[in-house]
Amino acid sequence: MRRILRQKLNDSPLARWSVLGIVSITMMCAYFITDVMAPLQSMLEGQFGWDGAEYGLFSGAYGWFNVFLFMLIFGGIILDKKGTRFTGVLSCLLMIFGCAVKYYAISPFFAFEGAVLGIKAQVLTACLGFAVFGMGAETAGVTVTKILARWFSGKEIALAMGLQVSVARIGTTLAFSTTVQTAVLFDEISAPLLLGLLLLCIGLIAFFIFCVMDRKLDRSVEESADAIDRQEESFRLKDMLRMVRNRGFWLIAILCLLFYAGVFPFLKYATSLMINKYGVSEELAGTIPSLLPLGAILLTPLFGWLYDRVGKGASIMLIGSFLLVVVHTLFALPLLNVWWFAAFIMLLLGIAFSLVPSAMWPSVPKIIPQHQLGTAYATIFWVQNIGLTGVPMLIGWVLKNWCRTGIAEKPYDYTLPMIIFASFGLLAVFVAWLLGKEDRRKGYGLEKPNIK
Repeated sequence: MRRILRQKLNDSPLARWSVLGIVSITMMCAYFITDVMAPLQSMLEGQFGWDGAEYGLFSGAYGWFNVFLFMLIFGGIILDKKGTRFTGVLSCLLMIFGCAVKYYAISPFFAFEGAVLGIKAQVLTACLGFAVFGMGAETAGVTVTKILARWFSGKEIALAMGLQVSVARIGTTLAFSTTVQTAVLFDEISAPLLLGLLLLCIGLIAFFIFCVMDRKLDRSVEESADAIDRQEESFRLKDMLRMVRNRGFWLIAILCLLFYAGVFPFLKYATSLMINKYGVSEELAGTIPSLLPLGAILLTPLFGWLYDRVGKGASIMLIGSFLLVVVHTLFALPLLNVWWFAAFIMLLLGIAFSLVPSAMWPSVPKIIPQHQLGTAYATIFWVQNIGLTGVPMLIGWVLKNWCRTGIAEKPYDYTLPMIIFASFGLLAVFVAWLLGKEDRRKGYGLEKPNIK
């Protein structure tokens, strides 16, 4: 009976592609808020007096609760025990609350002065809001990834995950290309955050539609999806111990940490890089970083389609990691400091940003059993959040203490930060090579097609 039910869930193209579209909308709204403050760094410094270290502290706050309170691990356990509907709705509510706090912190309604624990009250409030949002956003990401892993198992899983990432990154593109213009249009720096808050409410509504569809699918079969969850997704301590002893799992997790440490924290400073190194105006500086997710939108599904049909997942991750090194090295070198060259490098980074995720996330079900996927993805996201928390703070500290130029129009020299980002890429190349070697030893099938 369980096999018949699974076939019905997986073999309904209308159901699975509709689910993909709905959950992708939710994640698109989440991605918009994740990066909506990045183009505002110069405005925050000019209007509120934030320095590089305070902006780095805020950017790193995204992972505070996920990393230090292990909330992502708990989120994965809740996902495996309670299922995707409960966990997804909870994640959306956390994102909305966190975004509301962040909006309040930089809105005209915030009236607190002074400092708490040596941190400006405004900065600390924004950090706490971002931390709550990050807790919801990362758990939502884990939930959506597991939804797709279950619905597209043995089907177009890499293509589905690539399309989901592509739609979600439309939110990133919109954040970089519209945030400054929105703030200028309404003459209020917090206006883009209010827009993002409305988008998150739309994302919650979209996820409710998924819940309705999921229940209808439950009623169309003799056993409910929740019964399957209880049988196949129950969390057991010995399963987690077996998972953490899996070398392939940890290589995927560390590769995720290193690769994303060279991408997402970089995006937090990419607008400032365009202003300081390439002389792009503040109003247009966010446009060039928006090319990165734009390139990924087009290419991630393509590489996912290739992985589904041709395989070569480990090789794809190795090539993408190598491109990350090339990109940050070009950003570090003192040559062609013009906007079109920066745009070319950003498009190249978009290719790397498409290659690695298109193969990495669909590879996890080849290494970890289905009933452990929630905990496995949550643990990988937790490891990733170590980089998302620590690296922005590191770059902010480096900028404040080592990279000041004394020039008002271009206050920072980004050579050292770009060398740091390139170093993460070098380490990612080494780990990707080790993963390919482990695949050959254990026979995970990372080089084999996903479609059976």
